[in-house]
Amino acid sequence: MSEAIKEAEKILKQYYGYDHFREGQIPVIKAVLGGRDVLGIMPTGAGKSVCYQVPALMMEGITIVISPLISLMKDQVGTLNQMGVHAAFLNSSLTAGQYYKALQLAKQGRYKIIYVAPERLETESFLDFALSEHVKISFVAVDEAHCVSQWGQDFRGYLKILDFLDRLPYRPVVGAYTATATAEVREDILDILKLQNPYVETTGFDRGNLFFAVKKPVDKYKELVSYLKEKGCDTSGDSGIIYCLTRKSVEQVCYDLRNEGFSVTRYHAGLSDEERKENQENFIYGKRQIMVATNAFGMGIDKPDVRFVIHYNMPKNMESYYQEAGRAGRDGLPAECILLYAGQDVITNQFFIENMAQESEDPETTALIRQREEKRLKKMTFYCFTHECLRDYILRYFGEYGSNYCGNCSNCLSEFETVDVTVAAKAILGCVRECRQRYGTTVILDTLHGANTAKIRQYHMDENSHYGELSKEPVYRLRQILNELQVREYLYVTADTYSIVRLLPKASELLDEDGTMLMKMAKEEKRILKAAKEKTKTKTSAAAKDLSNEEAAVFEKLRALRMELAKEHKVPPYIIFSDKTLIQMAMEKPSNKEEMLAVSGVGESKFEKYGEPFLACLAER
Repeated sequence: MSEAIKEAEKILKQYYGYDHFREGQIPVIKAVLGGRDVLGIMPTGAGKSVCYQVPALMMEGITIVISPLISLMKDQVGTLNQMGVHAAFLNSSLTAGQYYKALQLAKQGRYKIIYVAPERLETESFLDFALSEHVKISFVAVDEAHCVSQWGQDFRGYLKILDFLDRLPYRPVVGAYTATATAEVREDILDILKLQNPYVETTGFDRGNLFFAVKKPVDKYKELVSYLKEKGCDTSGDSGIIYCLTRKSVEQVCYDLRNEGFSVTRYHAGLSDEERKENQENFIYGKRQIMVATNAFGMGIDKPDVRFVIHYNMPKNMESYYQEAGRAGRDGLPAECILLYAGQDVITNQFFIENMAQESEDPETTALIRQREEKRLKKMTFYCFTHECLRDYILRYFGEYGSNYCGNCSNCLSEFETVDVTVAAKAILGCVRECRQRYGTTVILDTLHGANTAKIRQYHMDENSHYGELSKEPVYRLRQILNELQVREYLYVTADTYSIVRLLPKASELLDEDGTMLMKMAKEEKRILKAAKEKTKTKTSAAAKDLSNEEAAVFEKLRALRMELAKEHKVPPYIIFSDKTLIQMAMEKPSNKEEMLAVSGVGESKFEKYGEPFLACLAER
């Protein structure tokens, strides 16, 4: 092992309390220390921040971390200061006085690491600091690097990074880091940031501790309440996030859950800055267990003990879904990602796509954006329909190929049988063709089921030759077959205001030829079997499920002490010690400083601040 890596491991233990680096961290750190640009693609929770913070503490001069996320800056600077590292952030949350004071101290060499929002890079005050002859910027780390890409247009300020680098008297080492990047995004990052002979590390996108499930409940809210009660969220229980597509849904779900006695708060762009900040802090500091939010919430939230993420609506694409779902279980302990699907979600997302496309004044760009986003929405929708392994579907989307069985998703835990659905499939396609492809899913399925409704009579669908042909099949099963016909590209459902079922050329293989169609169907409609549900029955934290009763009791005492100290020191509980560290304490019961420092996550600085109260708590019998 090189001397540089030995020194890096000392820093890792001293400040972070960890004995060993995680997969992929050493080669990235080694490349930066060797003066080489890097691109690190690592899943959420894999320790991307360590990959630029450790070299920053070893290199001469200052490291600039560029991030669009105010919450992430505050979180990471707070954590670094707690560890004994001098760090600061420069963004719009500071008053003018605080901002100029921070720049003044930065000029004097007070900080090793400075977090800055991309739009600050071209301001006169920041450039005055950065270009000062007394300041040496040795390393620039670009966090959330996918934001530079034309495929992720949410943060256009990122395009100013290159201009900033060009203005420096010398080029520092540049590192780019992201959790989710398809092949196109990867190429964009390398190209736009002009990384020089970069070392590229991709540790894989798999998060083995996350359980994935898709449900299609008749009543989403009832399903949600049932799940939350099962998790013990009506008494104490775990932290979780519920994502909704619209502000209106956030307001309604939050209001209803609060009335049922849940500890809940909300977050969306329609709230004032003050309320958003207060609600976010209540969630992070553990004063509220559940956050109901739009996708405006979460980027940069470093709360490691989120035990579940529920999507009350389907997001617009797999990138958004995996990033939002990935906010669960950042501590590596078991967590659950549940998606509640309904057909209306597709229509809502299509509306958003139309609005996004219209923001461009160039017709060619508008068409390109719409085409690209509709393709991504289709992939997201098919995730909700597939009977294959959900984890494998996600990983294949991001270009990774492995086993088609993970054993930790609702599909893998369901028992399937292969069923010949040729008759039903032909009836669906035939019904669509006979009505000249003029109606939506509900009308088609009602016709096949023989429904005697005003709409069916109005459209004369009771005169369709396929009327009532599948009356003995449950409607939910017909819907499954229709969804499968979409996945296999026999038909598609338009995403207009009125969704219409249309045939694709491939439909003739079943309608006019002797084709057959087999598909996997669950033997029971209930997706998550007893094996999966047993994981969440306990009223203590799901993170502590493998502890004995005695150890679990100690763990809860340690959590209570952590909450007391967090309130006293005005920091989020996880900044003191993570659940993972508390679990190890509960199991090993250290009785002195030496034993406590051997616990993963306990460094010298943390022990000096918090070690004695935890030792005292562990000594109680």
